[in-house]
Amino acid sequence: MPANPVPTIDSSCNFSLYLRRLLDAHPEQRERLVARLHMPFDRQEMEEFTDWATTLAPELFMSRLRQLRQAVMARLISRDLGGLAGLDEVVSTISELAEFAVQRSLAVAHAALSHYGQPIGEESGQVQELIVIGMGKLGGGELNVSSDIDLIFIYPENGETNGGRRISNIEYFTQLGKQIIRFINDQTPDGQVFRVDMRLRPYGDSGPLAMSFAALENYLLSQGREWERYAWIKAKALTGDTDGLAELVRPFVYRKYLDYNAYGAMRELHVQIRREVARRDMADNIKLGPGGIREAEFIAQVFQLIRGGREKSLQLKSTRETLARLAEMRLLEPDAVHEIMEGYVFLRNLEHRLQYLDDQQTQTLPSSAENRAKIAGSMGFADWQAFMDALNIHRRHITRHFEQVFFLPTENAVAHPLTPLWRDIGDDDNIPEQLAQLGYQDGNSVAQQLKSLAGSQRYQQMPLANRKKFDALIPPLIEVAAALPHPDVTLARIITLLETISRRASYLALLTEYPQTLQRLASLYASSSWVSNYLTRHPILLDELLDARVLYATPDWPQLAAQLEEQLSANPGDTEGKMDALRHFKHTQTFRLVAQDLAGMWTVEALSDELSRLADTVLEATLRHAWLEMPTRHRDVPRFAIIGYGKLGGKELGYASDLDIIFLHDDPHPDAADLYSRLTRKMSTWLTSVTSAGILYDIDLRLRPNGSSGLLVSSLEAFEKYQHHDAWVWEHQAMTRARFVAGDAAIGERFEAIRHDVLTLHRDPAVLREEVLAMRQRMLESHPAREDDVKHARGGIIDIEFLVQYLILAHAHELPTLTRNAGNIALLGVAADAGLIDAGLAAAAREAYRHYRRLQHAARLNDGNRIEVNDKLRHFYHQAQALWQAVLGG
Repeated sequence: MPANPVPTIDSSCNFSLYLRRLLDAHPEQRERLVARLHMPFDRQEMEEFTDWATTLAPELFMSRLRQLRQAVMARLISRDLGGLAGLDEVVSTISELAEFAVQRSLAVAHAALSHYGQPIGEESGQVQELIVIGMGKLGGGELNVSSDIDLIFIYPENGETNGGRRISNIEYFTQLGKQIIRFINDQTPDGQVFRVDMRLRPYGDSGPLAMSFAALENYLLSQGREWERYAWIKAKALTGDTDGLAELVRPFVYRKYLDYNAYGAMRELHVQIRREVARRDMADNIKLGPGGIREAEFIAQVFQLIRGGREKSLQLKSTRETLARLAEMRLLEPDAVHEIMEGYVFLRNLEHRLQYLDDQQTQTLPSSAENRAKIAGSMGFADWQAFMDALNIHRRHITRHFEQVFFLPTENAVAHPLTPLWRDIGDDDNIPEQLAQLGYQDGNSVAQQLKSLAGSQRYQQMPLANRKKFDALIPPLIEVAAALPHPDVTLARIITLLETISRRASYLALLTEYPQTLQRLASLYASSSWVSNYLTRHPILLDELLDARVLYATPDWPQLAAQLEEQLSANPGDTEGKMDALRHFKHTQTFRLVAQDLAGMWTVEALSDELSRLADTVLEATLRHAWLEMPTRHRDVPRFAIIGYGKLGGKELGYASDLDIIFLHDDPHPDAADLYSRLTRKMSTWLTSVTSAGILYDIDLRLRPNGSSGLLVSSLEAFEKYQHHDAWVWEHQAMTRARFVAGDAAIGERFEAIRHDVLTLHRDPAVLREEVLAMRQRMLESHPAREDDVKHARGGIIDIEFLVQYLILAHAHELPTLTRNAGNIALLGVAADAGLIDAGLAAAAREAYRHYRRLQHAARLNDGNRIEVNDKLRHFYHQAQALWQAVLGG
């Protein structure tokens, strides 16, 4: 701040005729400005500007309010043009003034209507308050300095007032609203505070000035239009019941699913704006013209409309905060956001300088040489041409990014070459031949399938808008499926998906808005029946096809865990919301992994590691948030842990594996056993319940002490005692593949110590051998060995696992490295290196185990089809049986 503020003020007057007139006419405003130019005009100073509590006479109040506005504008203009304030201060100060004006006007209006008494709700019997909703830039805290303010008046309940003269609540709140508008909007010798625009209210100018909650809800449900969703994004209750309003409006604005219909709706709105701009020759309008403020806002808000229901962190009011969040989420590239943000700030600063000229609500570049020189100078440029060069760069950047986000309207695109094939599917006898020429193996069968689809009741009863999108998708999908292996099967799988989503316009919109996704979709459906079934069950995952960089990015588990925590924390107290967030997270990560798997990015072993990390992440989050919802918890963090066994414990999970887990606690609290038992049941419900988003995991708790008859959760002390004194050999076998997964790390360390102690016990090898052979025999009785079943076949997966388990239990006391949870392949190497087994047989068994895992994995990706038995497979069986014979005999 310069020691002498007068030069800054005088310089600002050179760029603002309004400021010069104001200070010349009101010397007291100049004195205030000189004294306080160094400080922003904040809410406290607005409160202290006069004694508002005694300023209740309407005419006096209106005069004081306008004088306040003059003081705010004088300081804002001088601070902004003098380089003392940035865009944040300008928009937040003017928005704060608008909120203050509304709230003070409401208090004065109440006093003016005191003869009616208080409005009482007919249902609650409680005093009702007017909810004044700020829309647009006011709601977003982004008002420009000469802005209109868009308001809507809502009240909770109908009823009547309780004064000497009674009127209905709607009459009362209508009169109250009219008073507020008069206080703020009317011109007086001191000017006006803000122009008030009520046209965004339900039914527009023809609608009631004030409306009840019930009437608003009915309107939004039955008549709310897409452009109104856009308008309500920034809605902010400036007075009254803010929570009640948010709960009512949020479902209208933010859909639970990914709503790609928003593209079409906002594109249509933008086309109308462009048409109006062209008709009225408004190319110089920096708000509505090409590359203007509105396009930058549309970029931010279309992502909010599409994803805000799922990603609550996008439910923001501010355009710039939303753009920053889009960059963090990589929904827009950070470089793109940087260019949009730079352009937006430049345009908003320019908008203010246009309005500083004469305090007019304008966004149009001036035509006079004098005003052009003022604008260029106030923006820091030597002349108009230098300014225009910079402006045009920013506008081109915004337009380019806008067009990339909104893509070209598909309805105006050239028709696909195969459109006649689909259009004539019921009438043209040559279609089977056309399909055969495209590459289909059975043209007649495919043609019949397409004909059945076109004649189906589901297709015939589709809403017209859906059917247009559906019809646009079939020809390109016929084309891309034809170019892939097994085109007949691929197209059949895709048609099943399209039938599933045919009534969900948003999913159809996604595929039509992003035709580049069709190739990825068809490739996945051609590669795996499991993937196609998974995606058809969870079509919300179609969104994952949009960005190959995200789809094929190696998982960053700490970052993903942080994202999951953010999503869960956005649903405090909402169990269903948290359960769905967990499911969406798990499905999304599973789908990304399977896409990467089919692209050859993972070995089976590495993929199992990733699927195990996914399960660990989900279990950790489930434990933490299930505990937060325990009503009587006695500590912030539970002394509780989840232990994984089987495939989870050995990090050998597949896509559809269930989870073998047990629960341990180490808590001296007298209610600990009961509390953790209830926690366990809650977690089981969270994991296994089927919701609209599907299921998380099937879990198996039978490996806990005493099996199905045992307690759901054991104390650490009881678990240790059981393992040393009561556990069967097969339970110690199971411990060879157990590990701490989630929860209290200290319990995890203690479990690992117990596991090590148990596995390194001295055992009689002969007795152990008989136990292991007997256990294997019992398994063969329930699952007979078949050569096409690599899990249960003699010399197959279970035989190798039993061999490793025997070696651990027999020799870990002398070779503790065998207790490492390193997987069967690594542990066979440890045993061979120590001379416990023949190195050649061990190497063959390791190779066999890898081969079985690959075969098993490939079979599961295609409906678990029987594995082909060939000489190579029989050779591996023979090699593993030779190792079995050498170690166990029998």
